[in-house]
Amino acid sequence: LKAARINVTQAVVVSSLFLAVLWGVVCLFAPQVAVWLGSSERLLPLAVEYMYWFLPFLVFSALLSSGMFFVRLDGSPNYAMLCNAIPAVVNILLDYVFIFIFKWGMMGAALATSLGYILGAGMIVVYLSRRKNVIHFCRVKLSKKSVRLTWRNVRYMCHLGASTFLCEAAIACMMFAGNYVFIHYLGEDGVAAFSIACYFFPIIFMVYNAIGQSAQPILSYNFGAGDAMRVRSAFRLALGTAVTCGLVFFALTALFNHQIVAMFIDRSYPAYDIAVAGLPLFASGFIFFAVNIVSIGYFQSVERARPAMMITVLRGFVFMVLCLFGLPLLLKVPGIWLAVPLAEILTFLVIMAIYYRKHQWVRR
Repeated sequence: LKAARINVTQAVVVSSLFLAVLWGVVCLFAPQVAVWLGSSERLLPLAVEYMYWFLPFLVFSALLSSGMFFVRLDGSPNYAMLCNAIPAVVNILLDYVFIFIFKWGMMGAALATSLGYILGAGMIVVYLSRRKNVIHFCRVKLSKKSVRLTWRNVRYMCHLGASTFLCEAAIACMMFAGNYVFIHYLGEDGVAAFSIACYFFPIIFMVYNAIGQSAQPILSYNFGAGDAMRVRSAFRLALGTAVTCGLVFFALTALFNHQIVAMFIDRSYPAYDIAVAGLPLFASGFIFFAVNIVSIGYFQSVERARPAMMITVLRGFVFMVLCLFGLPLLLKVPGIWLAVPLAEILTFLVIMAIYYRKHQWVRR
């Protein structure tokens, strides 16, 4: 338990220091970073304004994200859910107040998000500061031995979390590459349409990720206990749940694409028609996306880190970039929307090949 408390404290302190440095560096070069991420000259002032009001609060965002995991490990999933739900509701309410009532524009949008993060992070700090909880903060030591042990622990954390980090980074890769491709083919209206998918996609990812993370403790425990039947049963249950969710999400997106797009943009803008036509194509990969995310979690749980890493890199970077830049050359605009689904299908085929190869080896 003492080691767990030390690791939690080290994770929070080191990640906070890293993000503080990142904030300073990015703010110094905000216009250049915005251009590098695909901003046009027209959108550049808005992007920079948002960055200046959002980046200083990245520390709170990281604390909220990691803190919810620590709280769940401590046996308080309901409190972890509140730490996520309450800031989200506050963010929505403040978005309306700051943007529509105060007319603060991008500054208001960024500030609403940042204040939501601060509230959620505050809830995490309150929980982890209570000595009665099993997992809580401990005193930070700055001796040479403590710093050396911290460095060792942080490296081990990075090793274990590399696949999860790459899954999250893959979404950023999709957004960066997609922005470049959309602005090349459709200009700023295309970027606006793609931004709707970028808002929508992480929601789908969170559902699949929740299914995978919920299954991981069960898979890991039974794998360690040598109960292969329970491992297969839990994996099939997680896979079936994810596929069902994928079918539901695809059906809802295809049937209500007009309503979904209208939640983000007015019908009078050209981006509306682009998004309405493209969103069902984009959603066609949701089922394969479900299988891929749960399968990566499965490989991690049964201590197959190398296949998990390989699949994550192929899915999120190699296939994604190749499809986003290659498919539009063949299919033009529809190819941009179908690039992500094709990347998910290719990843699915790799997973099937790994699974088939393993079972062929077992039979021999």
